[in-house]
Amino acid sequence: MSKLLIVGTVAFDAIETPFGKTDKILGGAATFIGLAASQFGVKSAIVSVVGDDFPQGYLEMLQHKDIDTSGIEVVKGGKTFFWKGKYHNDLNTRDTLVTELNVLADFKPKVPEDFKNCDFLMLGNLHPTIQMDVIKQIPNRPKLVVLDTMNFWMNNTWDELIEVLKKIDVITINDEEARQLSGEYSLVKAAQRISEFGPKYVVIKKGEHGALLFHKENIFFAPALPLEEVFDPTGAGDTFAGGFIGYLAKTKDISFENMKNAVIFGSNLASFSVEKFGTRRMEYLTKDEIYNRLRQFKQLTQFEIELN
Repeated sequence: MSKLLIVGTVAFDAIETPFGKTDKILGGAATFIGLAASQFGVKSAIVSVVGDDFPQGYLEMLQHKDIDTSGIEVVKGGKTFFWKGKYHNDLNTRDTLVTELNVLADFKPKVPEDFKNCDFLMLGNLHPTIQMDVIKQIPNRPKLVVLDTMNFWMNNTWDELIEVLKKIDVITINDEEARQLSGEYSLVKAAQRISEFGPKYVVIKKGEHGALLFHKENIFFAPALPLEEVFDPTGAGDTFAGGFIGYLAKTKDISFENMKNAVIFGSNLASFSVEKFGTRRMEYLTKDEIYNRLRQFKQLTQFEIELN
């Protein structure tokens, strides 16, 4: 069985959308990635940090999903990272109302001994120096290293980010971030430019408009499933990343052809994530639901046409 190491935030979110609002609920990139990857039966662990205000029940829920939480440091007297945001009517744009780094400000990641030989490494959206610190703690390069980042790090830690990009295989970012990172408006040109920084594969997430996978001259597009109800898109990108790397870790096949399947599995799981606030939908997701929706994805994209 493959070992998957996930690095990222385990956090509190407070979210407001046109459909309602929440007080503090469970969130964080590593949380969504871990819950998505847990659907594939791989051995996984999360490296993160929380304060002692973080409920034990949340850690137990992750453990119940067979996620190793020994790499989640609990800081006595500390407060957990907190983000509060408000989404606009189209749910594609949001305003950050509060960001409290709290214990994340001084986070020094510690990779559990049992995962220093991980086969797959998922570097969730964090400061590039933390991502690099984790890479340096792993003596033998994993089979695949995937990184997610955002425009905040491009604006504030450009040099550190570029150094990390030299060490990875796959980057997952949204279209706006891809354009900023590359300086190119065309997403095809953007992917080509980003590949020059180091990643062999570039995954560009386009929210409700699907996702693109680039590798050399090869391009694959996966649509997003049209949904009747979207309540909270906060964890969709991280859920996509978790489904993507979870599927690859399960199949142990990192070819471009299999990455196409991984993109579909990631998109499929992300379509569930947005249906409820926070992690609630992912916590209670069933195998039957996943495979029934995969059939919908197949019907959405499958067609026959004669080419003369």
